[in-house]
Amino acid sequence: MILPVVTLSLSAIAAAREMAKDEVKAAQLYDSGIRHANNIALKHESWAKHEQAGAYESSKYAEIADFVECVNGTAITASDTFKCKNIDLYHFLSHSELGSTRGFGSSSWGWTSEDGREYIAIGQSDGTAFAEISKEGKLVYLGRLPQYSVPSSWREIRAHNDYMIIGSEASGHGIQIFDMKKLLDIDPANPVTFSNSRDLVGHYDKLPSGRTHNVVTNPEGNFIYSVGAQPRTDACKSGIIFIDITDPSKPTNAGCASADGYVHDAQCLFYKGPDARYTGREICYGYNEDTLTIYDITDKKNPEILSITSYEGAAYTHQGWVLDPNNQKYLLLDDEYDEYDATGPGANGHPTTFIWDVSDLKKPKQTGYYQSAAKGIDHNQYIANGRAYQSNYGTGFRILDISSIPQDPTGKGVEELGFFDIYPEDDDQPGGGIIDFVGTWSSYALYKSGFIFVNTMERGGFVLKLKEGATA
Repeated sequence: MILPVVTLSLSAIAAAREMAKDEVKAAQLYDSGIRHANNIALKHESWAKHEQAGAYESSKYAEIADFVECVNGTAITASDTFKCKNIDLYHFLSHSELGSTRGFGSSSWGWTSEDGREYIAIGQSDGTAFAEISKEGKLVYLGRLPQYSVPSSWREIRAHNDYMIIGSEASGHGIQIFDMKKLLDIDPANPVTFSNSRDLVGHYDKLPSGRTHNVVTNPEGNFIYSVGAQPRTDACKSGIIFIDITDPSKPTNAGCASADGYVHDAQCLFYKGPDARYTGREICYGYNEDTLTIYDITDKKNPEILSITSYEGAAYTHQGWVLDPNNQKYLLLDDEYDEYDATGPGANGHPTTFIWDVSDLKKPKQTGYYQSAAKGIDHNQYIANGRAYQSNYGTGFRILDISSIPQDPTGKGVEELGFFDIYPEDDDQPGGGIIDFVGTWSSYALYKSGFIFVNTMERGGFVLKLKEGATA
């Protein structure tokens, strides 16, 4: 029997709970690397299928140059009908038009110049593309920085003030440090291909095999971080590697946090939360495959683990973000494989966002969760000013109003302000989507203008904007 499409957001109808780490399961599946290797194999299998079907031939996706309004739940272009709510489309360019010869989009992050111009760094399998987002919401391609070694589907990007920090899963790639001010005077009629030997501010080449799954920044300090740097047999065990960029032209190793092994992603901040024991210290919230692991990394030579906590339905703890960097009481966490494995609250196939009370850094509490209306898999999110911005693979880019959480941490008051589904291929499936690694990898929605950039694996880059005064 085909189930009807869910039309209302699913709230925390049952309380999930924090749990102690399952040490036996961790040793067998997570610490051994077996689970991570299986995840990679599943993605490669999925991507090979879609590549054979021509999904990554980005040149076949035509530019959408005209403004397309979201009306009655759809944004209709000459070639596609995109499901949407309260979000309009301003521009689309394919990866091909953004300078890539291989396509396949991954991470992205934005930067705003001193005079207010807005730029985006766009991860692709063969490097990083750069574009300005004009005052009209149009992508203006400016050039690219090629990969340092070989192409890779995994390219992660974060900003550290004026620098863009770029890592990759490719062996020998290291971490590129690029000064975004180099983009300011480029003539769009003559896009620039930057040189890894001449145009980088710095390059960190001391990773165990040159690979890093992710890069993490804390712009208030002088360090950047590598996480998930293989192999796990290295002394740092693929944990958090501390990289001193006091002189960004000469990044140096400052130690690592290896005690809980592999870290898939993290957020590192100077602590301004309710746990007075740690005020002013540098805290990292680590997303460690099967746990939320919280570190005090103030002393780079002697980092300390404050807590290791798992939760009901943990399949692959992927990523998360604190609600308020100036009051670090709550954070949101997403698990990439709970929907795929049909475990815990995510067993129904709806992307599940877990809510945590971290007011006691040594005893985090899982207080509730929110579920999206459309079936799919959650991937990346970040938070600003009471809103969570999520890239949920095939169900697209979604904005949640999370301002209710401090008053009701169960998640029952969380509401979806808007969404734009950039992957219409699965919209007719039961539940409105498929459990697969397709669609959007990342987004950036923190521009003062309100423009939003969404990077997709198949097509390319979308510029969107939430309607003024939009309500849930």
